[in-house]
Amino acid sequence: MSSPLWDSDRRLTAIGRTRLSVAARQAVVDGQISSSTTVLDYGSGRGDDVRGLCEMGFQVQGWDPFYAPDQEPWPAEVVLLTYVLNVIEDPTERRQSLTRAWELAERLLVVSTRLTWERSKVRGQQYEDGVLTSRRTFQHLFSPAELRSYVQEVSGIQCVSAAPGVVYAFRSDKARLRYFANKILPRTAWLSSADTGSAIAAVVEYAEQRGRLPWLEEMPTEMARLLTHLQRSELQKIVRRSVVPERLEAGSRTSTLSTLLFLAVELFNGRGPFGSLPLSIQLDVRAFFSSYKEACRRADRLLLKLRDDSYVLGAMRASAVGKVTPSALYVHRRAVDRMPIVLRLYEHCASIAAGRPELWSVVKLRHQGRAVSWLDYPNFDHDPHPRLNSSYSVDLTTLNVSYVSYTESSNRPLLHRKHEFLAPDDPDAPKYRRLTQSELRAGLYQNPHLISSEDGWEAELVRCGRELRGHRLVRRKDLGQNR
Repeated sequence: MSSPLWDSDRRLTAIGRTRLSVAARQAVVDGQISSSTTVLDYGSGRGDDVRGLCEMGFQVQGWDPFYAPDQEPWPAEVVLLTYVLNVIEDPTERRQSLTRAWELAERLLVVSTRLTWERSKVRGQQYEDGVLTSRRTFQHLFSPAELRSYVQEVSGIQCVSAAPGVVYAFRSDKARLRYFANKILPRTAWLSSADTGSAIAAVVEYAEQRGRLPWLEEMPTEMARLLTHLQRSELQKIVRRSVVPERLEAGSRTSTLSTLLFLAVELFNGRGPFGSLPLSIQLDVRAFFSSYKEACRRADRLLLKLRDDSYVLGAMRASAVGKVTPSALYVHRRAVDRMPIVLRLYEHCASIAAGRPELWSVVKLRHQGRAVSWLDYPNFDHDPHPRLNSSYSVDLTTLNVSYVSYTESSNRPLLHRKHEFLAPDDPDAPKYRRLTQSELRAGLYQNPHLISSEDGWEAELVRCGRELRGHRLVRRKDLGQNR
């Protein structure tokens, strides 16, 4: 690349923030940054993430060539490279910065950049592989797939899209697989234990949830101490006398499916040896499968089923949750874990490829082709017909990603029949179902092509002489509008 025709002042790209950046917040939410973790913000700009993380009690240092150049950056367990790569106009220097950040990361490198759909917010003209902005700075906007591939190429390892525009590069397979396990497997809540009796009760509860007896290494430290005087065979006999067989069997089925889901996702992202698996996964494999080889074979078959349109459509029609349309299945966030295992795998693969957004209410899975959309209806629980705020979609065939915001739209898409997106036993489903029945009786669904947007829905409410008060449909007060 030839030398730039302007004096680039990258300091102008460092903005002030009142909250953590998306990448830093994601790392905290995912448990990758804790009180015992050392953190380096490499290219820390004005230092807002450094201050924010310090206020939260984390061990963090910032380094920036302009705002904090005084000391050399030190290696840290977690290195943040936040909105740095996109402002470097020289591809060679861009790569060097990523390489240096990776060298400093002892356990995890977190990389985030601005994304291609932000182009409308960047004023300027095309220059080389980016945009020369109106402020005489530079922006190279990445697609999520490009960013993940770029970090993989430089680091030489399989990376994970933690969120749109946020990539995790783990030093070890074990760390990467622990991340997957925390994302995929249901959390087991341990009952508090103050004595041997309560510790045994907690073990019984765990066994019913997981379908097997826990090992001491899986238990909270205090609980393990309370039970060290018992032989495993003794503890096993006590648990067998105490568990409810039906719950134990249900826990076994759930753990078997969760293990298959984990192994299938692992294959999608690059499978490691048995010894690299988190301990609890290793124990699940031993408890519920004849061998690791057999478990992997079954997980491989599950992943292959994602290519079969008829199988995926059949799973959607058999799903106990969600709404099936001629093109897709729509499921509320609260019900996603109740989908058939192949559909949960479908959604997880998309999240690994492009990152699951922080804000979403309903996931859409296409049954022809492979594409997933996360739809954000911010007032789903309170608005009887929630308005669509944004849509983030990834095509698993091409890995192309699209983002559409409806915040500036004066006629947003909206939802009807909210109960259909939930599990039948969701506590809010009866209230939503009653509203749908009232609207059906009032004739509001006679023209379905009109009611998918705000203006059309309001016109139908007027036509039918109705209005909404919360989740109740009532006659309009303006008698001139009544039928």
